[in-house]
Amino acid sequence: MKTPRFFMVIAMLTWLGNGLLAAEIDLKQQCSAWFSLNDDKPLTPRFGLRYQPTLSLAKAMGGEWKLDSEISLDMYASGSAPDWKAPNLNGEINPYRLWLRLSHSQFEARLGLQKINFGSATVFRPLMWFDRIDPRDPLQVTTGVYGLLLRYYFKNNANIWLWGLYGNPDVKGWETQQTADDTPEFGGRFQAPLFSGEAGVTVHCRRLDPGSDVAARRPAEKRLALDGKWDIGVGLWAEAAFVHRDDPAAARPWQRSFALGIDYTFALGNGLYLLAEQYFSQGATSPVGNGNNGISFSALQARYPLGLLDSLAAVVYFDWRQEQLYSFLNWQRTYDRWQFHVMLFWNPRQAQIVQTQSGNNPFSGRGLQLMAVWNI
Repeated sequence: MKTPRFFMVIAMLTWLGNGLLAAEIDLKQQCSAWFSLNDDKPLTPRFGLRYQPTLSLAKAMGGEWKLDSEISLDMYASGSAPDWKAPNLNGEINPYRLWLRLSHSQFEARLGLQKINFGSATVFRPLMWFDRIDPRDPLQVTTGVYGLLLRYYFKNNANIWLWGLYGNPDVKGWETQQTADDTPEFGGRFQAPLFSGEAGVTVHCRRLDPGSDVAARRPAEKRLALDGKWDIGVGLWAEAAFVHRDDPAAARPWQRSFALGIDYTFALGNGLYLLAEQYFSQGATSPVGNGNNGISFSALQARYPLGLLDSLAAVVYFDWRQEQLYSFLNWQRTYDRWQFHVMLFWNPRQAQIVQTQSGNNPFSGRGLQLMAVWNI
């Protein structure tokens, strides 16, 4: 365990020891199980179990100040059984959230393993820098990052974020290269009302892992993003992200990503929600210079409540460069503590869309997935 992570755990244990008797305590648990089958040859069923207990503690500190914490684990086992024979099994137990927060009505400081996400786009999200949420995943599972997040909220609904991250060796979001060991990452965001919506500007800096050549320089990576979302009768949003790698050997040191989306709920039956989003990303020689072919995706998403218990959701992606179609349909039934999902998918075997369910690529090829979720 890296030193900053160790101190974060010590802070949590100290808080538990000193404040447990006086704190408000809430324990929530989620259990889920899934089974999927696609058109692999030989036929290969896949299955998994996940258990996520979450302990929340809160303690009033006087005035408007509050100290609270969230501690949760992600325990899962998954496997596959080619040709319905002896299964291959794997599993892990990992910390999922482990943070301590001091806050009042206009300020918060949150330290530890946490989810940090922001931006206006819904499906492809150029600002997906620190999470990997797949909009098709009913559980919305994503790993967190270790760091300190500060947020201040102005009275006009503007807000400013500052963060420092450390000890996150795995790639995050759209990253393709790891962060250099023992180096911090820094960034911030300012978001403010603009016309009938809001707009934001976000920056982030880190050092890249040079790979096996430990003597090589660690190139700096700098990111700048602009985003906004407005209600003009329909919902409208846009995101643009520019990433620069300070690497003289890179033929195209810039990466440009854009997303533009629109959504609306039609007064048809119980209310039909439709969303459309366009995404484009390419490497380039400069922020506005010539770029490569890159990738280009369009998305169409629909949701329709069939009644009090049942709903349908569908997502269609089209990859314009590879001329490939991704299709996904989810029927969901919801009770007080239970959710049941029947998901059908028709996708390429080699997908360029981020996958999130640990242990397997659940939506490759053509097939179905069954899922049951129990919230305690």
